[in-house]
Amino acid sequence: MQESSRRAHRAIRRGLRKGLSGFIWLLKILLPVSLATALLDYSGWIPEIDFLLKPVMEVLSLPPSAALPILIGMTAGIYACLAAMAVLPLSTDHMTIIAVFVLIAHNLPQEGIIQARSGINFVKTTLVRIAAAVAACGVVAACLQAEAGSTSASIRASAELLSIWAFLQNWLTETLQLCMKILVIVAVVMVMIELMKEFNMIDVFVRILAPVLRMMGLHQRAGLLWLTGVLFGLAYGGAVIVEESRDLRLSPEEIEKLQLSIGINHSMIEDPLLFMPLGVNLVWLWVPRLAAAVAAVYLISLWYKLKRALKRESSA
Repeated sequence: MQESSRRAHRAIRRGLRKGLSGFIWLLKILLPVSLATALLDYSGWIPEIDFLLKPVMEVLSLPPSAALPILIGMTAGIYACLAAMAVLPLSTDHMTIIAVFVLIAHNLPQEGIIQARSGINFVKTTLVRIAAAVAACGVVAACLQAEAGSTSASIRASAELLSIWAFLQNWLTETLQLCMKILVIVAVVMVMIELMKEFNMIDVFVRILAPVLRMMGLHQRAGLLWLTGVLFGLAYGGAVIVEESRDLRLSPEEIEKLQLSIGINHSMIEDPLLFMPLGVNLVWLWVPRLAAAVAAVYLISLWYKLKRALKRESSA
């Protein structure tokens, strides 16, 4: 009993330490991106390019200003997107759609390289993630009955009522409140993960989730890698995923299905929870991503079956 208690305390300390370290790293991204977005917003520059952004954003039922957090998220990651979203006056429905898109298609350059080292084409996984994000957002927008609209005018109108110093004061207050909420979420998640690692619970979860893996069209041998991606994401779990992909000697088809699945749907605990302070419902942050990942796996399975059938016909 005492040994279990010591191990738990050790895991909790590690989790809190990693949570604080991750939060400090997060601030280095969140604060400058948030400030830059706020100043860009205040300047009135965003409405000047509405005509360029509107046609593209209308496809996703979003206002033109939503292009900024989406582009930032696709290239720089979840935290930078969150910083940009937090200072734009977007509706809850619009924030939900942006969150769904970016959770599927974020940090594409870095994560695409990690996945390529595991045996899947960089261009393929990137294009599949973008396509899955667009499709998922289309379904979510239809369910929410969201309309694109335009928030640019209201952004500028509200900004003009404040002096630059009052504007920055408001930004700092709101950003610090958001940061405190995120600190709590990150710390709790890291403690949970460290406890799972300390008590070897990940292998247990893999066995429990075997039926779920089959339902998702994945081989049970890929269970550890799938769970690693789901819990730790591609950036943190990348080294494990690369090494274990080689050791397990998965077939090219199994690797492709696994990588497309975790590319679309990874870091299911930490990343969705980060959007909670913005008022986004967690159901929309979990279900569409999981559904998109399952659909991608079944489509790639169908593609391989068609290839095998055509090969048999050509050799007959």
